[in-house]
Amino acid sequence: MRLIIVSGRSGSGKSTALAVLEDNGFYCIDNLPAGLLPQLAENALINTELLQPKVAVSIDARNLPSHLTRFPELLEDARSRHIQCDVLYLDADEDVLLKRFSETRRRHPLTNANRSLAEAITVESELLGPIADLADLKIDTTNLNLYQLRDSIKLRLLNQPEPGTAFLVESFGFKRGMPVDADLVFDVRCLPNPYWKPELRDHSGLEQPVIDYLAAQPDVEDMYQDISSYLLKWLPRFAASNRAYVTIAIGCTGGHHRSVYLTERLGQLLQQSLKNVQVRHRDL
Repeated sequence: MRLIIVSGRSGSGKSTALAVLEDNGFYCIDNLPAGLLPQLAENALINTELLQPKVAVSIDARNLPSHLTRFPELLEDARSRHIQCDVLYLDADEDVLLKRFSETRRRHPLTNANRSLAEAITVESELLGPIADLADLKIDTTNLNLYQLRDSIKLRLLNQPEPGTAFLVESFGFKRGMPVDADLVFDVRCLPNPYWKPELRDHSGLEQPVIDYLAAQPDVEDMYQDISSYLLKWLPRFAASNRAYVTIAIGCTGGHHRSVYLTERLGQLLQQSLKNVQVRHRDL
């Protein structure tokens, strides 16, 4: 059985996550009382109608605070039944959450006559702390639209052909912010930048003119060798420590040339020795 627990602050995309999981064969329950988590797991295990049951539940700040505080204990109870449990935590910058509520005119579940929207968002973060601390995968939706969030969930949660640690090698541009869910970040902005070559500016690191240019730069090769040596040595040790997800982020200024080129090369190298290696270009 596989159980995915979806949580996060209101407005971060939990409903979208549940919809994606439902479309991919999961039985989904919104706003499950956290205290019922072990009972749900037990009932799903003995359900003879499903040979490989897939269940996804949303647990959020509408729960009793005492249940949220007990979440680590409840999660351990569910996992003790030999159930594959993944905890997905979605979040976004507070300014973005405020804007989303203003645009949709939805009421935040924790607002009342004595608590403003901004205060409710802060309180919600405190209430969900025990879940956020135990999240196997965190996705920052600050800069993601609906379709990008769906793609990210499919890539990270559902596209795992082999059991074990799922590695994501991701390119990004610093000008759009560093990915907050990255476990390892490498800054490659010191390398020669194809952007300053007029004939290369409109090409990306996936295209041959940029590939040829960067492959000919000694500093780029040195950076690739250093990063690849580090990853080949240490990523297997991440896997041995039972980490469910590891994100390696490679960043340049715009996320179009240098980081894309190196991410592609590193992804191809790691796929030769590790299972579940995925490649993504955030800002292309």
